Amino acid sequence: MFYNLKTFLRSEFAGRLSDEEIQDLKYLTKIFPFKASRYVLEELIDWENRDTDPIFRLVFPRREMLKEHQWRLLKSAKTLEEEREAVRQIRWELNPHPDGQKDNIPVVNGHELGGLQYKYRETVLFFPAQGQTCHSHCTYCFRWAQFVRLDEHKFRSNNADELYEFLKHHKEVTDVLLTGGDPLWMSNRHLFPYIDLLLKPELAHVQNIRIGSKALSFYPQRFLGKEGDELLQKLESAVEAGKSVALMAHFTHYREMETEKVQEAVRRIRNAGVVIRTQSPIVKGINDNAEVWRRMWREQVRMGMVPYYMFIARDTGAHHYFSVPLYKAYQVFTEAYSTVSGLSKTVRGPSMSAWPGKVLISGVLDVNGERKFVLKFIQCRDPRLINKPFTARFDPKATWFDELEIDSPMREEIDSLYEQYGKSPSYNPVPIQASILAE
Repeated sequence: MFYNLKTFLRSEFAGRLSDEEIQDLKYLTKIFPFKASRYVLEELIDWENRDTDPIFRLVFPRREMLKEHQWRLLKSAKTLEEEREAVRQIRWELNPHPDGQKDNIPVVNGHELGGLQYKYRETVLFFPAQGQTCHSHCTYCFRWAQFVRLDEHKFRSNNADELYEFLKHHKEVTDVLLTGGDPLWMSNRHLFPYIDLLLKPELAHVQNIRIGSKALSFYPQRFLGKEGDELLQKLESAVEAGKSVALMAHFTHYREMETEKVQEAVRRIRNAGVVIRTQSPIVKGINDNAEVWRRMWREQVRMGMVPYYMFIARDTGAHHYFSVPLYKAYQVFTEAYSTVSGLSKTVRGPSMSAWPGKVLISGVLDVNGERKFVLKFIQCRDPRLINKPFTARFDPKATWFDELEIDSPMREEIDSLYEQYGKSPSYNPVPIQASILAE
C-alpha cells in the first residue's frame, strides 16, 4: 500500500506523530510532494527516534525545508486563491528546473520531444508517462517538480514511436536510461513494450539499457512474487538478446539494505544477469558522514552490487536545508574511500550534474600560494572538455558549480559553450589569475 497525505492521516502511522508535526506536514505537503510505501513506514523508519532517523528525514518533509518568509507567506493566505498564489510563488523560489534541464529536450523538425533528454552524445534519457511517480518520494528529490502542479512542462511521454524514431536516426547513442519518477512504478504491462522496443534489430547500436529506480529501497516487493518473476524474466531475456541491463539503484543510507526483502530482491536481480549500480547524493542530516558511505559501499559490494556515484544534491527544492558544502563532501568521500577495498573503488564522486556537464571534485591543492579546487568533467556537452583537469578558487562554503570562480583557460571554454546555447554563464565569472593543470 502507498500513502499520500490523506490516506496517511487516516492510518495507524499518523498516531505516531505529534499534533504539531501533523500540522506542519499539512502545510509542507502543499509545497512538496509526499508519498510513502507501507514497507518504508513499517520496516525502515525508527519512529521512536524519528527526529534523527535518516529514513524519516528521507521521506517526511520537515519544517526547516521552508524559510521563515515562506512560512509567513503560506500562513498569511486567507482564501483558497491566496493560498494557491503563495504555493506557486514559493515553488518558483525553489528553482524547480535546475541547471537547464529543458535545454536537454531534443527538437526534431521543429517538434520538441518532451519525454526525452539528450545532453550527452552516447546517452538518451526517456521518461515514460506511466512511470512519473515513485513508490515513496524523497524529500530532497531534484525532480520534485515532476510531481506537483507547477507549470506546463513535465518530462513524460507515452509515445514509444518518438523514442524509436529518435534512436533509429542517432547511431551514436549506445545507452538508454529509463527514468522518472520511477519507471518500475509502472506495471509490467506498461513497462515491457519499452524493453521490447530497445531489442529491435534496427536499434542494435543501443547496447546498454539502464533503469533508474529506488524500488529496491522503497518497494523491493517489485522484484518478488509473480510480478517480480515476470519482470526478471523479461530483463533476463534482454540480457540473453545481447544487451547489457543495469539497474541504477538509489541507496541513500545503509539502513535501506538491511531487510530480508531487499536482500532477496538483490539476489534475484543478479541471478537474472542484471548489474546493479548504486548511487546517491550526499545529503545533510541523512548521510553526510564518512561512516555511512563506508558501510554502504562495503555492504553493496558484499551483496554483489557495484558502487557508482556520490552526487552533490542539486540546487533545487530545499537546497538550503539539504546541501553539503563541496569541500565537506570531498572530505567525506575521501575519508570513506580511503577505508574500503579496491572493489568499492568503482565509485566516483563527489560529482555535480551542472549545466555544462558532470563535474568531478578531484581534490584541493595550493597553486602559487592560493588554494584551489581541482575539477574535471566526467561528461560534458562538449566532449573535448571531458577528463581535462581545471581549477577554481577554493571556497569552503560553496555548495554548487555556479558558486565557483573557474580559472582560465577552462573558464573561456565554458563561456563559449554557454554562448553556443544562447545562454549567459550561470557560474561565477569573476576574472582571476589563470591556472590549469597539466593534461
